[in-house]
Amino acid sequence: MKPLSPSFHFSEIGRFPEPVDNVAIATRRLEAGTRITTDDRTFAVSHTIMEGHRFAVRPITAGESVLSWGLPFGMAIRDMVPGDYVCNQEILEALSVRSLDFDLPDAPNFKDRMVRYHLDPDTFSSGEQVALYESPPMFQGYHRCPERGVGTRNNIIILGTTSQTSGYARRLEERMRGVALGYTNIDRIVAVTHTEGGTRHTPNNRDLLLRTLAGFAIHANVGAVLAVDYGAEAITNEMLRDYMEEEGYPITETVHRFLTLREGFERDLERGEGIISEWLQEVDQTPRTLTSVAHLKIVLQCGGSDSFSGISGNPLAAWVVREVIRSGGSANLAETDELIGAEPYVLQNVRDMETARRYLDMIERFKERTAWHGQTVDANPSGGNKFRGIYNIVLKSIGAARKRHPDVRLDYAIEYSERMRQPGYHFMDSPGNDLESIAGQVASGGNLIFFITGNGSITNFPFVPTIKIITTTKRYELLSEDMDVNAGAYLDGTSMDALGQQMLDLTLRTASGEPTCGERAGHAQVSIWRDWRQTNDSHLQKLLNAQAPSGKPLQINPKKPSASLERSIPIPVWQIGDHTTTDRIGLILPTSLCSGQIARMAAERLNGSDLGSNHGLSRFISLTHTEGCGASGGPSEELYTRTMMGYLTHPLVVCGLLLEHGCERTHNDFYREQLRNRGVDIDRFGWASVQLDGGIDRVMALIEDWFSVTLAGLARPPLAEGGLSAVRLGLLTAGPVPESTADALAQATLEVVAAGGTVVVPDNAEILTRPAYRDCLVHSAPIPSLSYGQSAAEAGFHIMETQTDHWVETLTGLGATGVEQMFAVTPDHPMQGHPMVPLIQAGPDTYKDDLDLPLDVTVEQILKTVASVASRRYIPKQVAQRNMDFQVTRGLLGVSM
Repeated sequence: MKPLSPSFHFSEIGRFPEPVDNVAIATRRLEAGTRITTDDRTFAVSHTIMEGHRFAVRPITAGESVLSWGLPFGMAIRDMVPGDYVCNQEILEALSVRSLDFDLPDAPNFKDRMVRYHLDPDTFSSGEQVALYESPPMFQGYHRCPERGVGTRNNIIILGTTSQTSGYARRLEERMRGVALGYTNIDRIVAVTHTEGGTRHTPNNRDLLLRTLAGFAIHANVGAVLAVDYGAEAITNEMLRDYMEEEGYPITETVHRFLTLREGFERDLERGEGIISEWLQEVDQTPRTLTSVAHLKIVLQCGGSDSFSGISGNPLAAWVVREVIRSGGSANLAETDELIGAEPYVLQNVRDMETARRYLDMIERFKERTAWHGQTVDANPSGGNKFRGIYNIVLKSIGAARKRHPDVRLDYAIEYSERMRQPGYHFMDSPGNDLESIAGQVASGGNLIFFITGNGSITNFPFVPTIKIITTTKRYELLSEDMDVNAGAYLDGTSMDALGQQMLDLTLRTASGEPTCGERAGHAQVSIWRDWRQTNDSHLQKLLNAQAPSGKPLQINPKKPSASLERSIPIPVWQIGDHTTTDRIGLILPTSLCSGQIARMAAERLNGSDLGSNHGLSRFISLTHTEGCGASGGPSEELYTRTMMGYLTHPLVVCGLLLEHGCERTHNDFYREQLRNRGVDIDRFGWASVQLDGGIDRVMALIEDWFSVTLAGLARPPLAEGGLSAVRLGLLTAGPVPESTADALAQATLEVVAAGGTVVVPDNAEILTRPAYRDCLVHSAPIPSLSYGQSAAEAGFHIMETQTDHWVETLTGLGATGVEQMFAVTPDHPMQGHPMVPLIQAGPDTYKDDLDLPLDVTVEQILKTVASVASRRYIPKQVAQRNMDFQVTRGLLGVSM
């Protein structure tokens, strides 16, 4: 006998954002056939509906709008009856790559529709702000000068002015770790690093970058700042100092120092440590004092959103912000592309016509910039958003806009990282990328972050506390150690007023120094709005139609090398089946920016154990980057995916685990599909999820367990004798090199290739323009044989296209080709190395303590040093110093979204 289908009253399984809606949100999974009773009808659901997804509750005819929060997010393309699973083509495609245990509908029943908002001057009416309290609440804060405001924390920050000094800033933070514990009024000493300004050319985001760095430097939560550069980057300390003086930033009211690195890495670390040590007593002399909530500037941000974000989490944050505004404080709403489609609500209560127009102009500017890169804002929702019921950008925007309470007026529309100079409710132009948006909001003066999440994003910022608000009780119970507030209590029956008062109390305690979950976990990340390469659409079609490199080795000049050193340079290699490798590594690969810091923490924990030593593993590494979410798709995502595949299948990797955050575009299921399409066995890899596996501590334990079990089942391979044929070498330069050095590099290349090895040179390497190198190797102008991050499937000589001149991005693409050592000539100053592939550097005597070889290096020195590194007899200086970084390029068509 066929079992009866379950039956529920609508109130048990569904939710209306607004009573006028014709679709409802499932508050739990509903199996196909489930019967639902409302006040006026009973119906059965057509297909299995996951929690957070929508189903029709009223008849909807083809051509009629589908509504949530009373606003249209699409148009029906066929008639729907109550119980039909409401779906568009995008949601069906997004779910098709997931591991589901039920069937999806065969076809969509609605299509996206974005109605362009029209601002009518004849009907426009200025809004009113909520009335101020006569006696606002108080908190304990750090008073600065009036222009800087009041801090909720008192931190010393080590600011990498550009990406080139990121490694230094992180190492200095390590050296100062724990020092703040000895001081009553110093919270932390933290590094603030990012990906920007490290190219040789002036970036398109120059002004935005300087404005953001300036905002960091004078932030109310900063007790002192050490800004660090090399003095030769596209953005320097001198430029930053001049910008702050010209724009009136009160840097003289901040304890600060601009430090240029020029004495060698270790000595410069000692200099930095000495400077900060001298500041400690002075910074500690600023105590917390009682002050009004009028000095709070709340950052409003969401990430890993779900269908309930706009029902519980965002309205709860908006309730608390209303109280802050009533107290004379400020708030900052951002993510321009994640408000498109919600204009009727956002501009329902706005200060004046000028502010409304400025807001709409920012939206149009954002659309134009994405179009220059061949993208549209429609592609914004991530895979995690879609999995949790956000079908398109309009639906995402309508829910996101609920971070403004309807009683609260939108007062100002400001540029990214522009300072909030007046109290009130601000909109700040920014991408939807959470971390990039937060950086701008912090630079604008935000001293406390409300981060609303449906999936359970673990985002935190180094010097501004983050209160994380999760939208459902079920997710809160899974991730309670990493979440601060359960907004799901509202869905369970707690009134918004009661929940709001509880969160307001927490806000005051946090502002007064009580640590958040993120601060206790020691987790934080920074990413500034990344540079965009196109300033119009004039090159778009050419870039979209560019022919991919062949992947075949380039023919070298038949001229014989001057001497053969292969027999005199033995290299012991691990023999694994029919191939060899010079090292063995355990890899933790974060699938997006938001799981990167957890991957790094997990690798550090594994390296503190003996795990893997009996199997020949030299170390565990993580490859922390800023991609995988919050960026455009198309060619940029293809480039990113190709690069990640190169590392997963890299010859140095013995075993690899993919760590997803859980709500990104490129989640674990995305990678499973990519690996299958390339014919790679997915059972070779481990899989973990920060969100689905229960948060930071639990997922780190799971990672350790997986590597323990996996390595226990692997036999230690034998060592064999190899020569230059075993060498896979990346060769690059960071500027003009002497003619004799170019000749030595050419001879080394010929030696390795003649022996059957591989040499890969990026197309931005200056030596490719030099006759001493180029004419010795190829018959004509060098043409790339490999795309950025493409594995070199065949041995020989290759040139890899780079698209940018960003040093770390070049290293990252080069590493993905499969090279096992890199050799660089850095004529100006030492550069960062690669976390997985050791980098040997030759350069000027000025930095001889940081370099492995002199600038006038010989072919014998190059090959013998490469062999020593490959044989694990010599550790390059940058490896010993741990001055390294990793960053995937977005190429010429990538843009933040």
